[in-house]
Amino acid sequence: MSNVPVAVVTGSNKGIGFAIVRALCKQFPGDVYLTARDPGRGQEAVAKLQEEGLHPLFHQLDIDDLQSIRAFRDFLKEKYGGLNVLVNNAGIAFKVRDTTPFAIQAEVTLKTNFFGTRNVCTELLPLVKPYGKVVNVSSMASNSALGGCSRELQQKFRSDTITEDELVELMTKFVEDTKKSVHEKEGWPNTAYGVSKIGVTVLSRIQARMLNEKRKDDHILLNACCPGWVRTDMAGPKATKSPDEGAETPVYLALLPSDADGPHGQFLSNKTVRSW
Repeated sequence: MSNVPVAVVTGSNKGIGFAIVRALCKQFPGDVYLTARDPGRGQEAVAKLQEEGLHPLFHQLDIDDLQSIRAFRDFLKEKYGGLNVLVNNAGIAFKVRDTTPFAIQAEVTLKTNFFGTRNVCTELLPLVKPYGKVVNVSSMASNSALGGCSRELQQKFRSDTITEDELVELMTKFVEDTKKSVHEKEGWPNTAYGVSKIGVTVLSRIQARMLNEKRKDDHILLNACCPGWVRTDMAGPKATKSPDEGAETPVYLALLPSDADGPHGQFLSNKTVRSW
């Protein structure tokens, strides 16, 4: 099977992830994996797309569970010898009116959105084949949260030399600061979701730099993007975009032609590079 191209979308049994799988099934010349924590929901989502005449495949994947990530990694390695497209879409957000204490919201949100996404990248990036594409679904909330950070934190997050370890340290510090109720005093904005997505955007910049340093000749393109404000369980019914419209930018990045030399290491919304 190693000559069959394969695309993977995390957290794709509903919402934007589901719409990304739908679009890839129509446009990607190979196998497309819909993944979900819950196999029942995942199989249901696959059945829905099969009714539309599409043929996604399913694999269980819980990005909060390292064993689940590694089992999927081993499966991809054994069956395909790697992968060609990785869309890191899985993420969570608390509702605005949620009364869960902020420190718990911070810990839970960062566990999935930043640390879970990072674990997927750690395990799967080495498997990405030459000319592969990696898309980390971030959010414009990362930009507004960055604007709400102290000048010192902004400098760190915008640095072209920040390391992955330094970023992990900062994300860990945010969670610790919320537990001590000193996060605002320490220069953090009051949004766990926004900070988690700063993490995703900065991680993407770091990963792109590492690919340039270690795998330049493989021509892998890695970017972060904002799908926009999309009508999903997460964003609610008032949002301006349908899930299919929200999928447009991630799918555009996932299907960049093999001779494209960019964008790489960028943050995009509406298929346009945004400044960070």
